Amino acid sequence: MESFIDIKRNTEDVNLMSPLTWAYIGDCVYELYIRTKLVNSTNMKPHDLHVEAIKYVKAQAQAQILNKIYDNLTDDEKDIVRRGRNADNHHLPKNANLHDYMYSTAYEALIGYLYLTNQIERLKEILEISVD
Repeated sequence: MESFIDIKRNTEDVNLMSPLTWAYIGDCVYELYIRTKLVNSTNMKPHDLHVEAIKYVKAQAQAQILNKIYDNLTDDEKDIVRRGRNADNHHLPKNANLHDYMYSTAYEALIGYLYLTNQIERLKEILEISVD
């Protein structure tokens, strides 16, 4: 069975994907990171874990994280963020304003891109500074 961590994509293939595809997988990677971090660092019950995780994964929080880490990104990573932010998403956010939603999508696109291109060390770096 193939591991979900065993990415077999080359950068050229990933660059041809929609930034919304990067954000789709980035959302999953980021949420798994947050849930794992909470499980490993607390003794909360599942409902409390869920409530705490929401504080990190909601659009407003992700937009703030992107703002916080932006100056630490490489030029290539900033380009990924720009593409994610400007992706033509016809989904209107239910619990966020459009600005936060665009920037949270950009953050998720960055996380997804790093994951899909197997830049795991850089992904870990970004995730760690994101929640510090």
